[in-house]
Amino acid sequence: MTSFKTLPEGPMTLRNVTVPGCILQSPQDLVRTDLHIADGRLTDVPGQPVEMGGAMVFPCFVDMHTHLDKGHIWPRSPNPDGTFMGALTTVGQDRMARWSDEDVRRRMEFSLRCAYAHGTRAIRTHLDSLAPQDEISWPVFAEMRERWKGRIELQASNLVAVDTAEFEGRFLRTVELVAENGGVLGMVTYPCADLEDRLLKFFKLAETNGLDVDFHVDETMDPSVDSLRTIAETVLATGFPNRVTVGHCCSLSTQDEATAARTMDLVAKAGIHVVSLPMCNLYLQDRGPGTPRRRGITLVHELKARGVNVSFASDNTRDPFYAYGDLDMIEVMRQATRIGHLDHSETDWTDAFLANPARACGLQPPSLASGAPADLVICKGRDWTELFSRPQSDRIVLRDGRAIDTALPDYSELDDLMEPA
Repeated sequence: MTSFKTLPEGPMTLRNVTVPGCILQSPQDLVRTDLHIADGRLTDVPGQPVEMGGAMVFPCFVDMHTHLDKGHIWPRSPNPDGTFMGALTTVGQDRMARWSDEDVRRRMEFSLRCAYAHGTRAIRTHLDSLAPQDEISWPVFAEMRERWKGRIELQASNLVAVDTAEFEGRFLRTVELVAENGGVLGMVTYPCADLEDRLLKFFKLAETNGLDVDFHVDETMDPSVDSLRTIAETVLATGFPNRVTVGHCCSLSTQDEATAARTMDLVAKAGIHVVSLPMCNLYLQDRGPGTPRRRGITLVHELKARGVNVSFASDNTRDPFYAYGDLDMIEVMRQATRIGHLDHSETDWTDAFLANPARACGLQPPSLASGAPADLVICKGRDWTELFSRPQSDRIVLRDGRAIDTALPDYSELDDLMEPA
């Protein structure tokens, strides 16, 4: 494969590249083809030929579930035991002690630089919005969205717990911040005595303000936890008109077949989008004193078979909820394939990292059609086993038809933020 240093400046043809068939609306798994680029866009007109040797090509990725406000706090606030409650407690303490506008801004900027270098073009981040953090993080998000305009399209969703949201009180200010910033209304759901009533109030606020919604749902391996079913029933009962996304849905994988099937049928009927976070859930779920027995991933195959729009995303990055990660969607694709057994399955799972999250977020789907932006990720791997066997750290990323610098920021840039408070 060529390198970004040898790509021509003008019109060019990337000869002999490998593209997942679903991106080209082909029933084939992988397709060998040529891609023509001129004036920052894909075209039908050939340019200067560049032999690519079968390198795999993807449109730039959409990472629809991240936590840019939490990213990279692990060195100062590690999870003490690797559990979900350990993460929840540790993040809460760090947030109250350390999350100034400057702290959040610098860590967000670092994360976005990583995502951009890896080849991501759009990100939805969740923002912890328990007052007074919402008045800090939302203005920083607005600043970063403007700063990164034209490189990464940013969306944000607030994050509050279902049983702490004051629907007639302080939460209304959070809703204002979400609406003012073109955001998505978010909430963490789990069983509580008045869950149905709280969901009705939540959906009413979202509809009144014209907002899509995005839930963290049932992030546990307890099969009795089934707020996903209640969300789907509420969407159907209210006829909520906007997009509904649910993330995690881990307990679905531990329920008996009939119970899970009934819930998935409701999800499909309600038109709910599902995003799976396999790396974080593998890290947190089923953690105990011995060997883990379960993977934590939701029932992606069964949901997809029902016509549900299923996506995958990064989730947390180097924070107490997930100690690793780098907002690299190639890594997410690799790990999702291994954890969820996406191989030996349908040949269109690539959509779950491109078109499906774009659809869930209301974005223009990535495309390799003539006229589309020449925003591409080019990897030396020529097929799936080559792609997933190595990290593809030598990938080429094109934005508007020009190769960008894919050097990653050094962690030492954040060292002063990791000093004791």
